[in-house]
Amino acid sequence: MSSMTAAPTGATAAASPWAAGSSPWAAGASPWAAGASPWAAGAWGRVPALRAVQGLASGLHAAFIFFACFAFSDASPYDLVAIPTIVLWLALGIRLHRGALPLVLLLLAYLTAMGIALLPYLNEPLSVTWTVQLFYLAATCIFFAMLYADDTQARIEVALKAYTASCVLSAGLGIVGYLQLLGIEDLFYKYGRASGTFQDPNVFGSFLTLGALYLIHRLLSGATRWPILSLLSLVVVMAGIFLSFSRGSWGGTVVAVAVMVVALYTTSRSRALRRRIVTLGLVTIGFGAVALAGLLSIDSVAQTFQTRAAVTQDYDEGETGRFGNQIRGMGMLLEEPLGLGPLRWRQIFNLEPHNSYIGSFANGGWLAGAAFIALVAATSFVGFRLMLRPSPYRAYAQIVFPALLMFFLQAMQIDVEKWRHVYMMLGMVWALEVARLRAAPAPLTHPLPRRIGGHPSVAAPSGAGGAREKRIGGRGEVSGTKVRP
Repeated sequence: MSSMTAAPTGATAAASPWAAGSSPWAAGASPWAAGASPWAAGAWGRVPALRAVQGLASGLHAAFIFFACFAFSDASPYDLVAIPTIVLWLALGIRLHRGALPLVLLLLAYLTAMGIALLPYLNEPLSVTWTVQLFYLAATCIFFAMLYADDTQARIEVALKAYTASCVLSAGLGIVGYLQLLGIEDLFYKYGRASGTFQDPNVFGSFLTLGALYLIHRLLSGATRWPILSLLSLVVVMAGIFLSFSRGSWGGTVVAVAVMVVALYTTSRSRALRRRIVTLGLVTIGFGAVALAGLLSIDSVAQTFQTRAAVTQDYDEGETGRFGNQIRGMGMLLEEPLGLGPLRWRQIFNLEPHNSYIGSFANGGWLAGAAFIALVAATSFVGFRLMLRPSPYRAYAQIVFPALLMFFLQAMQIDVEKWRHVYMMLGMVWALEVARLRAAPAPLTHPLPRRIGGHPSVAAPSGAGGAREKRIGGRGEVSGTKVRP
């Protein structure tokens, strides 16, 4: 939780003016004469009303994440919960740490360019609404970066559980809709494909990927307490991804799972865990192949699969198709430093750009496009480093970043800049980076001296209790730090 709720420890607790049960004014002196407020020692945490507020904030946080799956329209319960959740957590004292400044600066550059590009089109309601929504989503991203930077493990664990629960619910409804088991199938089934609680089957399938990664990671690492429940939930989620018949979701999920499994395998020092990963991986591939063969034996499924598995669709080809529009549009953008204006590509070509990288240049000009690419590059660098470097947060990075990487790749063939969960994952990755930087040991103020000739290696620093050197392979090791001869 925030720093205001930290429990008092050591001398701080003992020095509380109420420690002996007497009034702090009994001696006639102010208890804050020395400049120490009792609230700094965590007294706020013992106020019953504030504890209730903190409980409300935690409940709103879980609901905020869970409601991300409801995207029947532009406004959803997610957006209704967003404002009270953000305001309440800000009031409780979450902070923006320096490690998240690159994220904030790049988002500000991106939004500034969008705002400038909007100026000539302030009389167009669609362009204004689209830009306002983009500002709102960027604000939620910064909020998530602030929220998960403190008490990181507990808060991200709650977020991932709530998100996975929403994935299971949405996937289950998508399966029900696809199988036409109820009388309201159109709500969960569109264009012959499962759509769950989303307007678009493509968004639905991609949304489920993070939930699948969380379940797979816990099954492979043995972290789940209910493996059967986790396995059944995974089957439901993977079935939802398949029945979305989204080529981007299929390919993105395969890539994300592969990145996560490789990262988990290479960073594990346990041979037993590595054997477990290989064994379960082979078993999963086998069962997956059998399940796929069973699904394709159904004529309607096989026909839709054959259509959707094609490299291109009818709307992709031709001069006025997706790719033709992109080629013509890129030529136009070279002559438009401020872009075409927010959401104006659609008005010019009667079709979305279906490429977030091109879309960023089209909507906000060269500055917005450069900021978007820089944000993707910086986040990818941070994400891969989080997955591979030892830290208390590596396991969470191995779950969240591969899902976000999938969206970065999908951005080359679909518009992801308005997807709520993408901004959540973006904030999570940078919060994990902040937490890693804060957990890293402080650098030594004095460099370790080099070993010279036959002298003893390195003397133990004052108060260190006599650190000992171990000779390993001709080198000295003191307190875990290798020293060259």
